[in-house]
Amino acid sequence: MKIQWYPGHMTKAKRKMESDVKLVDMVVELVDARAPIATRNPDIRRIAKGKQILILLNKSDLADESVTKKWIEYFRSEGAMAVALDGRKRDSIEQVKKASQKLLAAKRERDLKRGITGERAIKAMICGIPNVGKSTFINSMLGRASAKTGNKPGVTKGNQWINVNDELLMLDTPGVLWPKFDDEHTAECLAFIGSVNDDIINLEELANELLYYLYNNYRANVFDRYQISEDEYEKALLGIDDGILGVKKEPLALLNIISVKRGALKKGAQYDYAKAAKFVIDDFRSGRLGRISLERP
Repeated sequence: MKIQWYPGHMTKAKRKMESDVKLVDMVVELVDARAPIATRNPDIRRIAKGKQILILLNKSDLADESVTKKWIEYFRSEGAMAVALDGRKRDSIEQVKKASQKLLAAKRERDLKRGITGERAIKAMICGIPNVGKSTFINSMLGRASAKTGNKPGVTKGNQWINVNDELLMLDTPGVLWPKFDDEHTAECLAFIGSVNDDIINLEELANELLYYLYNNYRANVFDRYQISEDEYEKALLGIDDGILGVKKEPLALLNIISVKRGALKKGAQYDYAKAAKFVIDDFRSGRLGRISLERP
């Protein structure tokens, strides 16, 4: 699939971040724990150059726990501070506060050596691509609803300072992508998790690519969710014409079964692939298909 999405407002938001980064002590970059590399915007790393960076693997409750642990080890081996969290939970937020304090301890020491005394609030810029959960994370930090949230890209529209407490000031920024995705895998991961506008995507193709990945990596999750038996699957597989060019048989067989089991049918018992595709994508994004990781270190 060829996927590109870079609305004009993102250029303006990126320029504002480049200007405002001078005002902060550190950058907190949220990524999706299911795809920690695909959801890291290379522009953010460039903007944050020279600043301490804390990487938060958000939505870790939706990712494969064993894989997330390996990602934490990977980032730490690269010299980065990384924390896995569920941005909706207060205990995760405490981990972030501790990591922030540890990351900036060296800065406090440098301030003292330069004669800068007295405690002041840490200023942190919160960055990330669309739909990685920045607003939900901020609301959890505050213990109340302050930032707008939504399960779609583009909810946060502008930069805003948020006073968490006497020790921490956060600058919330809109979700920003980069102008051209480097490879097809990255683009698909972003589409799977909802960081790209669904309106520009063929959701049937997207569901097929997702099911192909799940079949090869989390087959049991799919079979359990839709109550598919091995016999049902084998029968559906045999029913697909080998002469259809460019079609992967495994995901199509699964989508055929899901269409029947979820009542996604048109007149004449024809498969309603658009409806079935939406079931699959929604089930993945919500976690109803279980804890799934799209990338491994």
